[in-house]
Amino acid sequence: MKKAKQIDVTREEVTEGESEARSRDGARNNVRKIREALLMSKAELARKAGLSALTIDRIESGYDCRVDTKRKIILALGLKLTDKDKVFAGPKPESEE
Repeated sequence: MKKAKQIDVTREEVTEGESEARSRDGARNNVRKIREALLMSKAELARKAGLSALTIDRIESGYDCRVDTKRKIILALGLKLTDKDKVFAGPKPESEE
């Protein structure tokens, strides 16, 4: 019977990897700024959007999400879908050199 390889990873390496993935893949957004301007808690936004508070926390931290999730958040914030660029910025254009 073969033994599975054991991989030793420290908590710091995992956290570092998560932040690198977040900065690479996660789009920065204005969800937290808009939510706080509306004096709305994460729990309230999550309830209105039909999402978990953990999902809201991840999105506010910069993780990307599905289009349907973005739609739910925009509507829960009381905005129109045409305001999506105010909430979720698109990808930054690459600099031309």
